[in-house]
Amino acid sequence: MILKKARVLVVDDDTDVLFAMRMLLRTEVQEVVTEKNPELLLSLLSKQRFDVILLDMNYKSTLGTGNEGLYWLGRIREKAPGSAVIMITAHGEVSTAVRSLKAGATDFLVKPWHNAQLLDTLAAALQPLEAGKAAPAGPAAPRRPASFAEFSLLGESAAMQEVFHKIEKVAPTEANILLLGENGTGKELVAKAIHQKSFRAALPLVTADLAAMSEGIFESELFGHRKGAFTDAREDRTGRFAAASGGTLFLDEIGNISLAQQAKLLTVLQNREVLPVGSNVPVPIDIRLISATNAPLYELAAEQRFRKDLIYRLNTVEITLPPLRARADDVLLLARHFAGIYAARNRKPTPDFEPATLTKLRQHHWPGNVRELQHAVERAVILAEDDVLRPHDFHFSAMDALAVTTLSEGPLQLNEVEKATILRVIERHNGNITKAAKELGLTRTALYRRLEKHDL
Repeated sequence: MILKKARVLVVDDDTDVLFAMRMLLRTEVQEVVTEKNPELLLSLLSKQRFDVILLDMNYKSTLGTGNEGLYWLGRIREKAPGSAVIMITAHGEVSTAVRSLKAGATDFLVKPWHNAQLLDTLAAALQPLEAGKAAPAGPAAPRRPASFAEFSLLGESAAMQEVFHKIEKVAPTEANILLLGENGTGKELVAKAIHQKSFRAALPLVTADLAAMSEGIFESELFGHRKGAFTDAREDRTGRFAAASGGTLFLDEIGNISLAQQAKLLTVLQNREVLPVGSNVPVPIDIRLISATNAPLYELAAEQRFRKDLIYRLNTVEITLPPLRARADDVLLLARHFAGIYAARNRKPTPDFEPATLTKLRQHHWPGNVRELQHAVERAVILAEDDVLRPHDFHFSAMDALAVTTLSEGPLQLNEVEKATILRVIERHNGNITKAAKELGLTRTALYRRLEKHDL
């Protein structure tokens, strides 16, 4: 649904909020109605249909519990089940807003908001409604749970349905999760979905990108430090583990850490406590751990470059995210989703896709996966001459084009491409297997297996 066609209702007892919303939205949507008194909400809904309702969490109560917002959310779900509801909340009420997601809200908006963020949130909330209008009549096909829309996790392929099923099964447990998959497949989105569907949702999800942490800051970032522990330690610092206590800690790119870092991490997970740098007093931790990597952990373990005992701690349950080339049926779904978002963000009507464009997108092998598709659609929406996206609006490199052609010709040609690529890289490094494996993103063992496979 294009924002310009949307009917929006804003319910908030703060007149300044209502004025700001009205001024922002009056040129962005078809109609915006504001209401200060939530008691009049049901009367409004009986007279008029709204696509999106922006609903404040608190009204008369001075306790800030958010219970009033949850109550009115329930009444809206009864009276207008087809409307998307976005909760408006203050910074201190985010945990309550998360409760509202479980009660049926589509999303929440934190005060003070940025106007671009508000419009993006509205556009995202409208996407499922537009998809529902565009769907042909007839028996409904099995769909993933609608609640995954809030995480932008989309997919109707069998591979993604399996991922959604695992998320639903493991989220309410305390199991440690290991997410595997190529870059750009959505591992961080899955981590967010697991956290927000868990019993820890009201407490923090803390993320640590281990690839960005050098040996020197690893312990300080994860375990914290005390003032004076080293030259730049001018004050106490809470590490990521302690910050996530009671909630979830997401360790991204865990395959990149050294053996020494692995040993320190294993000790923390075994003892369930951290020792801040410069302190001899352990700090107990209570976290649910989610880890992710695109590295071949089991091959690294076979080469004694990753500890097997740490893998056992990380992967009570393992979820592998499929590459986009293995879920071609989802490419068009995702492309239309991103087109709607970026059209709204750039104040453009949602574009259509020429049939030839859809064919081109399906045939591309997407080495950068969903992230690459997202950026390609954003670029196309911005640069397109009109409201139709055509094949020339999507530009892929010559190497990608060759790979697409080869893939379309069948599996024998794919083997030939792999063989030729390996030979070319080894030749470029004058036969140095270690350097060739690094460029190819493989371990030495994995490269040797491919050399054997191709009789090289």
